[in-house]
Amino acid sequence: MKGFKDMENRVTVLSMTGYGHGEAEENGIRFVTEIRSTNHRFLDIVIRIPQGWLCLEDLVRKQVQKVARRGRIDVFITIEGIRPPERNVQLDWNLLRGFLQAGKIAEQEWGIRAELTLADLLQKPELWLIDEVKWDVEKYRAAFLSSVDGALKELRQMREQEGNHLGQDLTGRLQTLSKIVEEIERETPIVAEHVKKRLKTRLEEMLGDLETDPDRLLTEVAIWVEKADITEELTRLKSHMSQFEKALSQSEPVGRRLDFLVQEMNREVNTIGSKANLPSISSRVVDCKSVLEKIREQVQNIE
Repeated sequence: MKGFKDMENRVTVLSMTGYGHGEAEENGIRFVTEIRSTNHRFLDIVIRIPQGWLCLEDLVRKQVQKVARRGRIDVFITIEGIRPPERNVQLDWNLLRGFLQAGKIAEQEWGIRAELTLADLLQKPELWLIDEVKWDVEKYRAAFLSSVDGALKELRQMREQEGNHLGQDLTGRLQTLSKIVEEIERETPIVAEHVKKRLKTRLEEMLGDLETDPDRLLTEVAIWVEKADITEELTRLKSHMSQFEKALSQSEPVGRRLDFLVQEMNREVNTIGSKANLPSISSRVVDCKSVLEKIREQVQNIE
């Protein structure tokens, strides 16, 4: 596990949290993009674009996917200094005639009289036909996407910086875990001897003065010693730690893999604690669990 000391310069993980801001201007119109990313099990992109510009949403989504492959990504795009284009407004005369005819029938049947005013018409949005907002999207496409690119660049930089801090923290904790595991390894001969003595004493107490086959006794002790052997668990634990180290230096998203490895390391540590019933090892097992819990918390932030 000595290699952990040299890991600091090779950590390349990305954080899932970050923020980016980008602006672009053309003909007095300014496009502002803000992007916020947070932790998420998968890649979840939510884009908020002004009405009339939704035709560019798919392009924005593709740009985000080039930068982030995991996390919740919220994209906010606003446009400043631009006046909405004029929109034609007309009455739906066919629908209005239907209202008026229904009113006449009600008046004839039940004697209900009502006068229709302009105010009444204005309160009925279904009577009005309003043209959709049509922007000259192609004219401003380049500036629009430029603001998105600027925000994504800042986001990427922040995720890299935060990822570097997370990587350094994980490296330090992995070094601590490695030292504790080495201490447990030094205790393994004591564990075997402790089990032998305990079993021999217990068997002697149970058998009393009865004659016992020495070979049979040694066989039984060997079986119990094998059950208490933690060599295999230590080997697997160190293997998981080595894989964890390698994953930290990979350029692809490794958050899920790191989370899995932490679970496996916890499994081996728990087994060691249950098999090696020795106070000195039990205390170190508690230390291992404490370090692994801190590692697990940090791994949740990695892409």
